[in-house]
Amino acid sequence: MGAVMSITGNVLGMDPILRTVLTYVEEVGTLGGDGSSMYVSQVEVVMSRMQLALNVDDLDQAVEFYSKLFNVAPAKRKPGYANFAVAEPPLKLVLLENPGQGGTINHLGVEVESSDTVHSEIARLSGEGLFTEEEINATCCFATQDKVWVTGPAGEKWEVYTVLADSDTFGTTPKLLETNHSPAEESGSACCGTTESAPVDAAAR
Repeated sequence: MGAVMSITGNVLGMDPILRTVLTYVEEVGTLGGDGSSMYVSQVEVVMSRMQLALNVDDLDQAVEFYSKLFNVAPAKRKPGYANFAVAEPPLKLVLLENPGQGGTINHLGVEVESSDTVHSEIARLSGEGLFTEEEINATCCFATQDKVWVTGPAGEKWEVYTVLADSDTFGTTPKLLETNHSPAEESGSACCGTTESAPVDAAAR
């Protein structure tokens, strides 16, 4: 027996894509044979976070460095790809092995909590007159995602996305990064500029 209550709202007047979802879960159980009740309460805060996707020359070296920098192990590790879920500051750090392109930004993004938020941002960005490239139920970065892309004045790529499920393939989005010309794109055009497939492992997306 249990109850779940979700409260969603803006944080300090931030844009709706930067919001906090507060979920309170109360589970009721019993202790021992005396039938006494046990109440277990858990509060979970899920916050949208910025994404920084970097090209790196050597993935092993980059993973070692960023593990030390943020004091956290990779959340996902695949051939040519790794990501970190950094709690403080809230950050999704993505590393993409692109020899010769190391030290450059691959793309930027905001990870949000739901597809509803992605669709809200599609409507908002379109209303602002920005050209949007939508990808619904697309496979990218070893995950199935809903997302929208926009391009900044200097050509920088931004995505607003949510992760729906894990995938055993990297995925492709052939139109999005045609102008970036990373080695991986020239050899096959992958959504974030790395290899297209890899074996499944148990790491979190």
